[in-house]
Amino acid sequence: MNSDTRNDVPQGMRIIPREAHSISRKNISKAALRVLYRLHDAGFAAYLVGGAVRDLLLGGHPKDFDVATNATPEEVKGLFRNCRLIGRRFRLAHVVFGPEIIEVATFRGTGEEGAAGEGDRHIVDGRIVRDNIWGTIEEDAVRRDFRVNALYYDIADFSVRDYVGGMQDLDDRTMRLIGDPEQRYREDPVRMLRAARLAAKLGFTIDTSASAPFKKLGHLLTEASPARLFDESLKLFLAGHGLKSFKMLEACGLLEFLFPATARALERGDTALRALVEQGLANTDARIAEGKSVTPAFLYAVLLWGEVRDQAHGWMAQGLDMNEAWQRAAVHVVGEQCQRVAIPRRFTFTMEEIWALQPRFEQIHRKRVFRLMSHPRFRAAFDFLLLRAHESERMRELGEWWAHAQQLPPEMLAAALGGGGVPAHDGSTVAATAPARKRRRRRKPTRGKGDSGGS
Repeated sequence: MNSDTRNDVPQGMRIIPREAHSISRKNISKAALRVLYRLHDAGFAAYLVGGAVRDLLLGGHPKDFDVATNATPEEVKGLFRNCRLIGRRFRLAHVVFGPEIIEVATFRGTGEEGAAGEGDRHIVDGRIVRDNIWGTIEEDAVRRDFRVNALYYDIADFSVRDYVGGMQDLDDRTMRLIGDPEQRYREDPVRMLRAARLAAKLGFTIDTSASAPFKKLGHLLTEASPARLFDESLKLFLAGHGLKSFKMLEACGLLEFLFPATARALERGDTALRALVEQGLANTDARIAEGKSVTPAFLYAVLLWGEVRDQAHGWMAQGLDMNEAWQRAAVHVVGEQCQRVAIPRRFTFTMEEIWALQPRFEQIHRKRVFRLMSHPRFRAAFDFLLLRAHESERMRELGEWWAHAQQLPPEMLAAALGGGGVPAHDGSTVAATAPARKRRRRRKPTRGKGDSGGS
């Protein structure tokens, strides 16, 4: 396919020589360099491509490095004993170096009449369900989604090749699609989420032509694989820019197709719920920035809390037992959500526990307090309680009470509860002492690693 067959593709190719760009090999993974050099030495074209090139040009530090080549997957496998071939929809080679995987993709062809390439491409109702036609680097460039993702770093001369205007978009800090946006979204609806995610991550705007089809085509996300949407949700919310991604999804009108229960609850105008969701996302971003562990379970519990809470209260208003009401609400909301995003059971189980423990924080009785504090999910549920401070003054005071109670030695807490009193909120009675720390160490092994994502 000629480079001038798409309206928004500039004529010709732009080559940015080494002295005119900022990419240095010292910032490229050693594993990626080994793959690039071995392919080059074997006579194949070898390019670093996609997000790694984009981020390096922006001064970032990519975590993943992808390689594009004219070698077929079988030829790549022949060069690397530590290589495995994956995928049927998109056949790829993964070259494994310990914990690091370098993904190597053969140049994709357009599959159009008269274009170079061979292989297998299958389209159903405008959507690509299999794409294994090999082609040229020029075809590969116009097959990529966004122009900023179609930049190639050539290991042969350390230049950057720009076939579609990606360098201009980096300068403009704008996300533009390659080709007709509506057609590209129909080919792969998840590109709409990628547009929102990358714009949030990079601090870019989405070009009007790229965002205009969201309202018309957003519903196509409901037909995407729930397992794939789970992976995409992790990239949206657990990569350090979750709050920005959430706001971008709302602004683009895409949240309702990914988390319908969250969108419904927020549409009711509950300012306390919005504060809880945004603070939970902000706290998660902060933990990631500090190198701390996070879990999807806590974040999904935050996102779905409004709908679960409202349904549980509705069931209780009809006379249903409290425990059964919360269980029924959790099962219903999780079941609906998993039809969109396939949240694994190991996470939904933790979410349900966090929700179920919330009403138990209001039961300030001696046996129940100590029983709750020994629960494996106590810390995650307590962090969740703190996020609920905006719901009411009562909830804020409850959070303060439990925060202080954890600092008391067990015998002092037991005496206060047994005598009908409660510890003071201002911490004047006692600070965190050795017995309290010892008690927390004994309880720590029972908590799931990374349960807390909120504080």
